[in-house]
Amino acid sequence: MSNLTGEFAALSAAFLWALASVIYSRVGQSIHPLELNLFKGAIAVVLLLFTILISGDVLPALAFNNYFLLILSGMLGIGLGDSAFLTALKYLGARRTLLMETLAPPMTAVLALLFLQEQLSLAAWCGIITTILGVAWVLSERVPSTSTHHSTHLLRGIGFGILAAIALSTGAILSRAVFTTTTSISSLWAALLRLSGGLLILIPWVGIKRRSQVKLPSLQITAAIFLASFAGTYLGIWLQQTAIKFTAAGIALTLTNTSPLFVLPIAAAMGEHISLRAIAGVGVAIAGIAILFYLQ
Repeated sequence: MSNLTGEFAALSAAFLWALASVIYSRVGQSIHPLELNLFKGAIAVVLLLFTILISGDVLPALAFNNYFLLILSGMLGIGLGDSAFLTALKYLGARRTLLMETLAPPMTAVLALLFLQEQLSLAAWCGIITTILGVAWVLSERVPSTSTHHSTHLLRGIGFGILAAIALSTGAILSRAVFTTTTSISSLWAALLRLSGGLLILIPWVGIKRRSQVKLPSLQITAAIFLASFAGTYLGIWLQQTAIKFTAAGIALTLTNTSPLFVLPIAAAMGEHISLRAIAGVGVAIAGIAILFYLQ
């Protein structure tokens, strides 16, 4: 069972990101994506620092390039990638945006093969592809538009969704590169360094883009952002780093991108009809997940 640490961490992160995505898709209609990304990142950094102080986790002495890679990973995956993801949420809604994110796992697996020589077995590839197909099947179902039918907005959402997938894949590979060279750094510190990297790019970016318009959100929106940040950013990124540390990058990204499977029961609880087609897609995805777990 200990060999499944990364896989269970990835699925837990997917569940928490599903909750956060639903909240962000609603909050994002009243707050700029850049500001939302900055606020959620700052909240998560404070929570991670508090956790590190309580746990007594000491930052190990690593080569400079390892620190640099983790910070760069955060700049790309969180600073750029999450901003693009939140922008796509605004235009496409949670379900369609998560469909775009299914591009990330195969990208990550290929990049890991090219740059980290991380080879996956045929069974692993079958598990990844089956899981992605199941998730895509669930997400491709027609749903009422959550924003607008304007073609310009749709194209913008697709563009930002693709950008988010590329940034997420690149960030995951950089983070995995550190864990393949050292196991002394904890997932807590890796998450903190990545989030700090994200803030390094977000603070000046927000300052330049939103200098005259930045304002604090209402108390209700602030509470929603805190809840989503606690679940999806603080716990989610901590679990994501645990997954990337203990299992192959392609498998970790595949399992963390099963969020749409967890969105379905949330949608059902909110009164949305779930079709048999969507349930069948869940079954296909679960079969893929089972393959990935069986490999261990």
